[in-house]
Amino acid sequence: MGLKENVGRSVAPRISQLAPGLTTSFVREALSRAIDGVGPLGPAASAADKQLAEQNGNVDRAIHEVIENHVRFAGAQGFLTNIGGLVTAAVAIPANISGLALLQCRMIAGIAHLRGYDLDDPKVRNAILACILGEDQIAQLVRKKKLPAPPMAIATAPTHDPLLDTIIATEVASDLITRVAGKRLATTVGRRVPIVGGLVGASADGFATWRIGRYAERELLPRSRR
Repeated sequence: MGLKENVGRSVAPRISQLAPGLTTSFVREALSRAIDGVGPLGPAASAADKQLAEQNGNVDRAIHEVIENHVRFAGAQGFLTNIGGLVTAAVAIPANISGLALLQCRMIAGIAHLRGYDLDDPKVRNAILACILGEDQIAQLVRKKKLPAPPMAIATAPTHDPLLDTIIATEVASDLITRVAGKRLATTVGRRVPIVGGLVGASADGFATWRIGRYAERELLPRSRR
């Protein structure tokens, strides 16, 4: 385990105390807002359909554009929320976590929509959240029997298991808090140069979003639209 992960796990409980809203409920709220649209960000399906039209109906190219757009969004918010010093961490870390959750949910929801999934289906919503964890962590959770299956199987299961709602939201919240808090404090303590923290934050959030997008692209195979 690296420095960022060690720092993140040590400060995650304190971040939750400073920002009690960063519980499993914020993950579900981020997903709902990502799908329905919030502020300048329109609904995930509408944004994905726009990309599909721009790519003349080519789904694979539209998915590529959805991923690239959200990588840029994630990089921008990563820079803004990591540019301050340690004094601003208590405010900036929760903002970074919430922003990253919203953007990654929106990206994956757009991919799912383009692949023919119903974004109103609770199974699909659980699969979207599960994708945020990434391929390696999903494999570990399935191996430890904390999750029954990877996202694709969750999305296409015959029935919805309500217990998964809490399990997946809890894992995603913990992962985001650990990842963002560790990145923020490790880079700030190590370099003590705020602008460098912003650049590192932009790169880290952009790269993480790209990896998650590619995983979702591979995992959520096409389904026929009904």
